[in-house]
Amino acid sequence: MKDKFAKNINRYRKEKGLTQEGLAEKLGITYQAVSKWENAQAMPDITLLPEISKVLEVSVDKLLGYISYDKQVTIYEEEYAIPGYYWGVKPNSACYQVLELMPPTRHLTILDIGGGEGKDSVFFARNGYDVTTFDISDIGIEKTKRLADMVGVNVKVFKADVLDFRLTSNFDILFSSGVLHYINPRYREEIFENYKKYTNKNGMHFFNVFVQKPFIDPPPEKEPNAYVWRSGELLSYYHDWIIESCSEVILDCNSSGIPHQHAMSIVITKNPN
Repeated sequence: MKDKFAKNINRYRKEKGLTQEGLAEKLGITYQAVSKWENAQAMPDITLLPEISKVLEVSVDKLLGYISYDKQVTIYEEEYAIPGYYWGVKPNSACYQVLELMPPTRHLTILDIGGGEGKDSVFFARNGYDVTTFDISDIGIEKTKRLADMVGVNVKVFKADVLDFRLTSNFDILFSSGVLHYINPRYREEIFENYKKYTNKNGMHFFNVFVQKPFIDPPPEKEPNAYVWRSGELLSYYHDWIIESCSEVILDCNSSGIPHQHAMSIVITKNPN
């Protein structure tokens, strides 16, 4: 029951657009308590269940797993279950921009946000960066560890959700590709302020997001708990940083088995402070 409750409260919390902190505030408890529930380390006191049910607008039966739910947190727990690597092992082209603009001629720390199966994280580690990454998918995390071991590099990897995760230590580089659409718009300003606060002086962010464009398919196609961005929105969070590069591109995609296109905003910024 503990495992079922952990998955359910995580899913229903996200459907309401709440962070762990947001749910904790509504319940009058600490966010650490919510974190323990979602990691199956503890169960709430039985007297708290009706209030949780009220806040999340689901029945206690659903919370406890007696009624199945329909929505997934991410499709990739299933997609990554294939024998090989769903995205392959070739690094994203944006990785080469990191090498060009911040080469590891000295010790540099990099955080790969939503590292998936680890292809980009392992690439960075192979090139001499001190790499940390996280992802929501258990299978993705295991594949990242496996790929790092196979190549013979060290990658620090842990499980976290991009919506809940907050930095508490500094990095030189923050990198993310195709993941930031999971951030609910109401929390974007707070999250990006956190990312900026914990980026070292002259450190850089290499980010991209899907953007809504007329006559272009709105991504992502079948992922729950995902949101598109407005054109120029990502750039707006960096008005006080140096803009190294900002562009919008149209990408060909075949992820659904039918050829189509998406629009993406790509922003590279530097912390001058």
